[in-house]
Amino acid sequence: MTSSSDLSNVRRPIASANGLPNAHYIDPAMHEEEKHALLFGTWSGLATASDVPEPGDAVPMTFLGLPLLLLRDRNGQVRVFQNICRHRGMILVEEPRKIEGAIRCPYHSWCYSTEGRLVSTPHVGGPGRNTHEGLQRSELGLFEVRSHVWRDIVWINVDGKAPEFEDAFAHVISRWAEFEQPLFHGGEDSRFTLEVACNWKLAVENYCESYHLPWVHPGLNSYSRLEDHYHIEEPGAFSGQGTLVYRQLEDDDGTRFDDFKGLSSKWDTAAEYISAYPNVLLGVHRDHAFAIILQPVAQDRTVEHIHLYYATPESDDALRKRNTELWKEVFAEDVFVVEGMQRGRHATEFDGGRFSPAMDGPTHLFHDWVAERLMAQRELGRAAAE
Repeated sequence: MTSSSDLSNVRRPIASANGLPNAHYIDPAMHEEEKHALLFGTWSGLATASDVPEPGDAVPMTFLGLPLLLLRDRNGQVRVFQNICRHRGMILVEEPRKIEGAIRCPYHSWCYSTEGRLVSTPHVGGPGRNTHEGLQRSELGLFEVRSHVWRDIVWINVDGKAPEFEDAFAHVISRWAEFEQPLFHGGEDSRFTLEVACNWKLAVENYCESYHLPWVHPGLNSYSRLEDHYHIEEPGAFSGQGTLVYRQLEDDDGTRFDDFKGLSSKWDTAAEYISAYPNVLLGVHRDHAFAIILQPVAQDRTVEHIHLYYATPESDDALRKRNTELWKEVFAEDVFVVEGMQRGRHATEFDGGRFSPAMDGPTHLFHDWVAERLMAQRELGRAAAE
């Protein structure tokens, strides 16, 4: 049933389209299908380069069940490897740590360089013999996952088949060309996580639109009103919202964060918030930016990893902490909404819902993207089976 679910209604024009059926939020089999079509087959957000600031820094993580190792190699390049030894598949690194020499497997002590090369195989040819003619080290390096760093986010393409990152993200890179300048992570007080009992797609859908602002974010809506917002729509790539009214945070003596350099006058009062498909939510302002990386844990569980960035490496500590708390409050206000929609997906008569043609364009675009990728993958599967 899962692989043959009809998505034609989702791809209709917004005035007559339905949203994705319930199975796309509650069915483990559908979650597995989407893992390959939407997340492994595209450029997905995994972590940030700031998680591994120095050469040798290594952080193990799991992405949809796949054991990965994020590290910065000896030359300063951020890399992602599958976190397993090529010998017997043992997990190499269990906890975040500094790789001082080589990455050593705790099972039989096979060792790898931070560039992924197999460099040592003790006793592989028998006691005291560290080589064997039947084993070529040059063929047994770590499995490297294709990765790219943009706006400090480490994006990965697990299946290796996506277009080059610069091509896949050309539209959003061009839209925010003015922000192609150094970003400085605010540090430990500028990162936090939210664990939400919902499918990751609901977090994307909610972030795309401003329709809910008056009821869910009354504080934000008090100065950046619904009528101050506009849609951002790039079919097949990203969607979101912008506001014409951005109010900078300042302390009692009028101190503000430094602005990014050379911005056009638009950004004096504007800010934009984009869902970069599939799982990264981005925000830019004249004086700070943020990224939310959605980690899908199960069909009904997601961890949101939030990171805040500034235009200069030094920013007022108290003001920065206050900014973090303000955003934490805004993002937490959305939790009851996405969790409520998740519970609602168990209603047997729900047909995916309808869209407001005037207000839900960015969300409809995301549903359309999901449906298009799933339909394309199913067509490839049918062709391969013939």
